[in-house]
Amino acid sequence: MTKEVVVTRRGQTTIPTEIRRRLGIQEGSRLEVETEGDKVILRKVPSLFDLAGTSDLSREGAFEQLDRMREEG
Repeated sequence: MTKEVVVTRRGQTTIPTEIRRRLGIQEGSRLEVETEGDKVILRKVPSLFDLAGTSDLSREGAFEQLDRMREEG
């Protein structure tokens, strides 16, 4: 999908709604920005909630593990 956007003088742009919905990008979502030749690539950084269900660990187990990691760190 290709869309044209405008960059403001402050270097900001808006990601079109259709693309945000398709990729699950919401307020507070984190994106990686990289360049490849003359391209700018934005990639959504998966959050803990995006990763929920991708392992055998339950949601509660994931939070317990996070708590243990915070205590160790």
